[in-house]
This record gives sequence, structure tokens and C-alpha cells, in this order.
Amino acid sequence: MPSSLSLPAPLFLAARYLKPKRTFLAVITLISVLGVTLGITVLILVMSVMTGFERELQRKVIGFDAHLLVTNDGLIDGWKELVTKSEKTKGVVAASPFVQGPVIVEFNHQRLAPKIRGIEPELESKVSDLSKFIISGKLDLSGDSTVIGSELARTLGVHVGDLLTVYSPGNLGEVIDQLDKLKEKTGKGAKAEEIDSIRQMVLPTQLTVTGIFESGRYLYDSEFLLVPLHIGQELYGLGGSVHGLSIRTVDPDRAAEIREDLRKNLPEELSCVTWMDLNKQLFDAIAMERHVMFFLLMFIILVAAFGIMNTLITVTVQKTREIGVLKALGARTWQIVSVFLVQGMVVGVIGVASGLVLGMTLIRWRNEVSQWLASVLGVEIFPRSVYQFNEIPAEIVPTDVALICISAFIICSLAALIPAWIASRMDPVKALRCE
Repeated sequence: MPSSLSLPAPLFLAARYLKPKRTFLAVITLISVLGVTLGITVLILVMSVMTGFERELQRKVIGFDAHLLVTNDGLIDGWKELVTKSEKTKGVVAASPFVQGPVIVEFNHQRLAPKIRGIEPELESKVSDLSKFIISGKLDLSGDSTVIGSELARTLGVHVGDLLTVYSPGNLGEVIDQLDKLKEKTGKGAKAEEIDSIRQMVLPTQLTVTGIFESGRYLYDSEFLLVPLHIGQELYGLGGSVHGLSIRTVDPDRAAEIREDLRKNLPEELSCVTWMDLNKQLFDAIAMERHVMFFLLMFIILVAAFGIMNTLITVTVQKTREIGVLKALGARTWQIVSVFLVQGMVVGVIGVASGLVLGMTLIRWRNEVSQWLASVLGVEIFPRSVYQFNEIPAEIVPTDVALICISAFIICSLAALIPAWIASRMDPVKALRCE
């Protein structure tokens, strides 16, 4: 073979075969490139959104909830002593008591059943930075006041300064018992004092809205009111007891390790759970979905790889005489393989590059695209009530993007091996006889 056939020759021939022409082969090549592009785009978009969803959910959970929760089957007495013991544990930054449970809220003749969370503002500020979630008013829980979630405020039509009427189910059992006794005395003549005592039990609590918070997680924003600890204790008739302790650690990822040391300083009847335990099913489901989606969407690239293989097989058939000439001139097997292998690699590089650019662009404008699709299709693409986020989260992980691009390139290159091997094994005599 002439010495003029240098190393760039396979690339030169591959580029010549890929040169756009008004033929059916050019259409197949374009479809193959588009298949790789769409596969890369969808994979990058889905993986980034799934990762962003998981990371953002972790931030929202840790930002609003504590790293560790200490609870009991009943009530916890002497919480101040337990706070002191907890803070002496290695790895524990701060501890704060809480009271949490459902209530009935009324405003402008509207009634809902959200949850209250009674907290000590000074202690809670060391456990979770709730002030960063305030979007209106301020985090003021002095006296008979409350800070309400943004979605709950929007549903009720509440603004800062309004008065909320709160009914508690905490003394419901006592009310029923008193009503039963009153019913028994109806024939004997019930006393006015007994009726007044029952009335006092069902009198609601008036709370002034001093602030509105927005955590970014729909579940919290639509179902929670923050109230002073003493209000929560009064609503549930707890006296000086609480439902549990919220604990902040030096590192949320080490919460399980710190929990073991904390248990040594707390009574045995108390249970301690981490934020990961409370949300384990949710995070496990997200991780599993992310892995499953990766493998499922990789089949899009496999389909595109079959398109590349089909293109190269067609090229092999159409260029049979040229292959025969190269073989007759002494072209070696690896040189013939290189021509078709480079052709498949070029298609892969173009598809991966265009898919990478398109994927990054869609991630950058994901919320705008979602809003546009919603307006065109008339269907909400990302309902906040379902996904618990106000916008589509996304986080680009360089290793994931690199894995997607490299995997797609390898698949496209491997798809070119079969037609390349067929072409290299072609008999030059039979190839030259081909019409």
C-alpha cells in the first residue's frame, strides 16, 4: 500500500462518508445523531433533577426539622434537666423542647385542621434557623402569637396582624366525660356552674399572626403553625410536660453515630430517632428511582446505537467496491476497521456534544420551560402539592454527567465495531465484482 496513506486517512474517509448528501443514508445518519442527542439530553436532565430533588429535600428537612428527636410513648417531664444532659453529650450542639399535634384553626368562617409546633424561641434558634424562612413579619413568639406557613396563610387568607381562632382536641376526652355527667343530671337539674365549666373547656385560644414562613416544602408550609411552648402546653393540657426534644448535632450525616452516645445520657424509656430514620422510606425511594431511571433511559442511547450500526452497515454495502479497492491495494484489517470505527465515534462525539449542550440549557431554563409547557398543554407539569417544592430542583453532579457522556460514547463506538469487522473481512475479489 502506498506510504501516502498516513494515520489521518481513516478520519479523512470517515468524514467523507459522513459528508451531508441528499440521500436516504444521510437521513439515517441524522436520525442516529438525533437519537444520541436526545438520549444524552434526557439522561442529564432527569439525573440532575432527581439529584437536585434529593439534595433539596435533605436541606429542607434538616433546615426545618432537627437532626435528632427524643420522644416517649407518653409525655416527657423535667425537660430542662434532659436538655442539660443532652448538650453535655459529645457531638450535640443544642437541644430544645417541643409540643406538636393537630388543632382546629378558624378564620373568616373557614376551618382547617393543621398542626401546631410549640417551641421555646431562644432554645429553638440554636437547633434550627427558622428565621431564614420568614417571608413576612418576623419570628416573634412572645405572648399569644403564632407564625404560620405561607400556603396555610394563603388558603385562609391570613395576613400579619390578623387574629386566628385555635381549638385544641387536647381536652376533648374531658369534655365528653363532663357532657355525659351533665346528661345524667339533666332530669335532676344541672347546675349553671357545671355548664359554665364545660363552656370554659371549649373556649378557643386567640392568637395573633406575627409572621409568615416559607420553608419551600409544601407539607410544612401548608400544615404548620409555630406557637410559644406555653401555648402548646395549654392547648393540650400538658402542664409542664412536653412531647419531645429537638437536638442539633455537629454534622447531620453523623446523627446515627451521635445518637448512640446520647442514649447513654438519657433514661432508657426515651427513644431517639434521626432525621434519616424519619425520612428513610422517602430517600430510599428517590435513590432507587434515580438508579432505575438511569438504566431505563440508557436504552434510548442503545436504540440510537442500533441506528448507528444500521447506518454503517448500509455504508458497508454501498462502499463495497471502494473497500475492495483498499483491500486490493494492501490495506490492513485494522485500517479498514478504523475507517468505520472512526465514523461511529464521530457520530457519537457529535451526538454527545449536542446532547450535553441541550441538556445543560434545559436545566438552566427548566422552570421557564415547565411554565411554558403548562400554559400550552393546560396541565401543571410540576404540581407543588404533590412534589412539595415551589420550583423544579436540579443539581448537576460532574461525575454523573461524565459517566453519562462516556457511557454513550463507548456504546456508540461499540456499535460501529460489527459493521467495521464485516467490512474488514470482505474478500477484495468479490468486492471488486460487486456492481
